[in-house]
This record gives sequence, structure tokens and C-alpha cells, in this order.
Amino acid sequence: MPSLRTALLQSSGRPGAVAENLKALDEAAARAAEAGARLLVAPELFLTGYAIGGAVPELAEPAGGPGSAAIAEIAVRHGLAVLYGYPERDGERIFNASQLIGPDGVRLANYRKTHLFGCFEQEWFTPGEQTVVQADLDGIRIGLLICYDVEFPENVRAHALAGTDLLLVPTAQMHPFQFVAESVVPVRAFESQMYVAYVNRTGPEGEFEFVGLSCLAGPDGVVRTRAGRGEELVIGEVDPEFLAASRAANPYLADRRPGLYGSLA
Repeated sequence: MPSLRTALLQSSGRPGAVAENLKALDEAAARAAEAGARLLVAPELFLTGYAIGGAVPELAEPAGGPGSAAIAEIAVRHGLAVLYGYPERDGERIFNASQLIGPDGVRLANYRKTHLFGCFEQEWFTPGEQTVVQADLDGIRIGLLICYDVEFPENVRAHALAGTDLLLVPTAQMHPFQFVAESVVPVRAFESQMYVAYVNRTGPEGEFEFVGLSCLAGPDGVVRTRAGRGEELVIGEVDPEFLAASRAANPYLADRRPGLYGSLA
């Protein structure tokens, strides 16, 4: 099975300007497709911006809303899948969500962030209730989390037990927590034997300072590609043959003793 070439878009776009963010995503998709990527991953709440405060209700839209339709056109035009973050409206509730759209424009998966970080998110969003959301792309089982979710090892292990090969984590990771991008994410990839694509915003935005450092970490804990602190598109390979060999050599999942872990719940 061939590798899945994956592009990570590290950018904050322009907060509050959906049309401009769609344009930036379209340009990134063109560059990613030219480099042979089959998947483009954008950061948390990329469609609208993260630090938009009271504009959250105004800019939130259903999973099948106009932003989704525009991104489906981008996916089809460039022949790759796109994962993006957005505020999802479902009746009176708003979720911090991410959606994966396939290269044929079909919506493959939608995930609602289960662990909300800080006062801003807890004020405007409802936490999701489904831990494991997955889809298949080119023979790779893809799972979705968002930012703070990946800092809970239980979430990543749940994906490992469900067979996730590549975990996509759009994020808005801010100063002074850059150690998450530098250290925690590669460890999560190793301990749960999967690839993890962690895709961050960058630079100042409202009261926040996003640190960049987006990365694709492999099941050996080695980072395949990493961005710096500025706007950047980086590309890495998700190799299913290497993943299978790594899982065969690493006994973590096989050596688990779930009967001892009841107190964790």
C-alpha cells in the first residue's frame, strides 16, 4: 500500500474573515496537490478564526453549511481530502468541530471537541460526547481529535484500540505550552503506535500567542516533518508498511492488562 502524503497548513488565516480564509485554504490546497499530497490538514477553527469572541454565534454554521460546500469545491478542484476546523451550529448548541471532506467532495467525518480548554471555549462551546470518530482514505484509517483532546492519553489510546492509523489534530496551541507540540505529541504517537498530525495556528491573535511548531510524528516517536513559528506548509509521509512493522515490534497494545485499569474510569 502506498504512503499517504499529508500536508500540514500552519496558519491563522484572518480571524472573522471566512472568505479570505477559504482563499488561503484554496491556495494551500493547490500547493499541496502540486507536491503530490492527498490530504491537507488546517488548524483548529481555521474557517472563522479562533479569537473571534462574541462573533462565534454569528459565524457558526451546520456541518453541511456554506463553508463545507466551499471546501468541498476546493477538495474536488485539487483532488485531495481536506480537514478543517470550524464552529458547528446544531440548533441552539455550538461545538468546536473539525470536518474531513474527501477528494470527491463527500463529507467523510465530523468531530466535536470533547475537552474544552479555558474560559473562552467553555463560554461559547458545548463539549462533544463522541471520543472516536474515524474515516478511511486511500486505505488509511483516519481519526479526529482537536487540540486539548490529544493531551489526554485516554483519547489517543481509544483511537489506537479502534484501529486509527493516522490521528489528525487541528490545534490552537498557545504560549507557554509549546512543550505539547515538541514532546507530548511524539510520545502519544509512540505509546499508541500511530501517526499523529498536529497542525497549529501561529502568531498573535487577540489575547493569544500561538506557537506554531506543527508536526507529523510517527509510531516510532520520530517527527517526520515540523514547521517553525511562522506561516508554513509542510509535507510528510504516512507509511502503512512502516506502521505495520512498528506495531509488530512494539508490544504496548498487546501487553496491556485492562483488568487493572478500572480505577481510571
